[in-house]
Amino acid sequence: MIIIKNKDSISKMKEAGTLVALVHQKLKEIITPGISLLELDREAEKIIREHGAIPSFKGYEGFPNTICASMDEVVVHGIPSSRRLKEGEIISIDVGALKDGYHGDAAFTAAVGVISPEKEKLISVTEDSFFKGLQMAKVGNRLGDISHAIQKTVESAGFSIVREFVGHGIGEDLHEDPAVPNYGPPGRGPRLEAGMALAIEPMVNMGGSNIEILEDGWTVVTKDKQPSAHYEHTVIITESEPIILTRL
Repeated sequence: MIIIKNKDSISKMKEAGTLVALVHQKLKEIITPGISLLELDREAEKIIREHGAIPSFKGYEGFPNTICASMDEVVVHGIPSSRRLKEGEIISIDVGALKDGYHGDAAFTAAVGVISPEKEKLISVTEDSFFKGLQMAKVGNRLGDISHAIQKTVESAGFSIVREFVGHGIGEDLHEDPAVPNYGPPGRGPRLEAGMALAIEPMVNMGGSNIEILEDGWTVVTKDKQPSAHYEHTVIITESEPIILTRL
C-alpha cells in the first residue's frame, strides 16, 4: 500500500532529509586519499546524533554501521572498515536518518583525488539519470515513466543498470511501497499522486549489469569487477514540481 503523506509528515521528512544533506556535505569535504571508511562512518553518526536523530541503517536487518561505504566495484551496501581511501578510487556513500518518526535517505558517488575520465563519466551519467527520472515524477504520470527515463539515460551512455536492487517508497518506514525500479517500459505501474514520497536511486555499472553478493551477506559487487556508481534522493511528489527533501 502506498502511503500518501500529509503536510505534517512532509515537514518532518524535510527535517530528516536536511540532516542527511548535512552529512553528505561534511563527508564530501573530508573524502580524500588516506581517510578510512570507519572515520567517515563515525563522522556521519556524530552529526546525526548531535541533531537528535538516529542513523536509519545502523541495526537495520543487522547492518552494523551508519553509512554504506561502497568502493569502486562495490555497487551498494559496503560495510565501513579500517580500509583507507586511495587516489583514483570512487566511493559511494549512502546515508539515512530517522528524526521525529520519519526517515530521509540519499546517496552520492564521489571521486577520491584525481580519477579517470571514464569514472568521471560514470558518476556524471548516474547523477544525470536521477534528474531525468525526476523530471517524470509528476502527478498523473506512471511510476514506470521514472524508471524508463533512468534506463534510457544510462544505456544511451553505454553503461548498464543494476536490476536486483531498486528505489522505494519512504516515510515512517525506511522502505515502503512502491518499489521504484531503474528500468522498464513507460506508462506502467502506479499512477503518481501528490504526497507520494519516493527514494529514487539509480545504481549504474560501467560494465555489465550482473552483480553478486559477498559472503558477509551485505556487500554487493559487480560480477566483472568494473566500477559502479550510485545516486539517490528522497523526493516528494506535489501538484507542481517534485521536491527533493534531501538537499540543503
